[in-house]
Amino acid sequence: MPTSSTMCLSIFISTASEKPVMDKVAFGIVIGLLFVTLIMAFCVLLIRLYFTKIKAYTAQLYQKDIDFQKTLNTTIVETQEQVLNNISQDLHDDAGQQLTYINLQLEHIKLDAPELMPLLQPVSQSVAELSESIRSISHALNNQLITQQDLLKAIENDMQRLNKNKGTQFKVSAPTHPIALPTEHKIVIYRMFQEIVNNILKHAKAGNVQIDIATRPFLMRVSDNGKGFDPAVASQQQSMGLQNLIARAALIGYAISIVSAPGEGTVITLTAPNHQ
Repeated sequence: MPTSSTMCLSIFISTASEKPVMDKVAFGIVIGLLFVTLIMAFCVLLIRLYFTKIKAYTAQLYQKDIDFQKTLNTTIVETQEQVLNNISQDLHDDAGQQLTYINLQLEHIKLDAPELMPLLQPVSQSVAELSESIRSISHALNNQLITQQDLLKAIENDMQRLNKNKGTQFKVSAPTHPIALPTEHKIVIYRMFQEIVNNILKHAKAGNVQIDIATRPFLMRVSDNGKGFDPAVASQQQSMGLQNLIARAALIGYAISIVSAPGEGTVITLTAPNHQ
């Protein structure tokens, strides 16, 4: 029969023999945990790297889309400018010369038949006014002439011509000093102004139009008291007038705001970036 001292000795020996095994198990667990942690960290890093690449690729695609849209808009605007220049030249060379010839013939008839003077004088006056209008329109369509004069001067010249139309009166509030703008911006802004005015005359049935222009940064606001419209509906119908305005504003990096409602007139605001 084993004594108590013998039993204690055997327990001690058994515990001592199991300790290396327990240490190995604990070490294995620690190594396993470290391995799992490393794998998880690697997976997290891999996922972050993957999403970073996706984000960069998406940004690259977005930038390419923007660049393509700008290129497309630039091409469209350049084509429009070329067409307008051609029309301007045709008006100047063809219609202008024809009206000059008609006016000369009228003057000859007046000399040959003085008794017809009362009848021919109003016709001569109408021809002269038409000739002047065509000359003004020809100048307004020619971007080479626009680049050679100040934006405000070009707008004021248009206002003088438009105010002869008794149906709509235009007023301008603007700085007295010339506005320094890049040539491309000046042409685009002037074309936008023409587009806005054309839309007002065609659709708004407005009695009064107010044009406010400020600088630093540049701002142009055109307000009318016409019948107004729903911008959301016009956007859904893909209104060419609004699309042209938005495309031209984006081309030079300007912000455009179109506020309108049926029966409440329209306010269109074009604003340059703060640094301009």
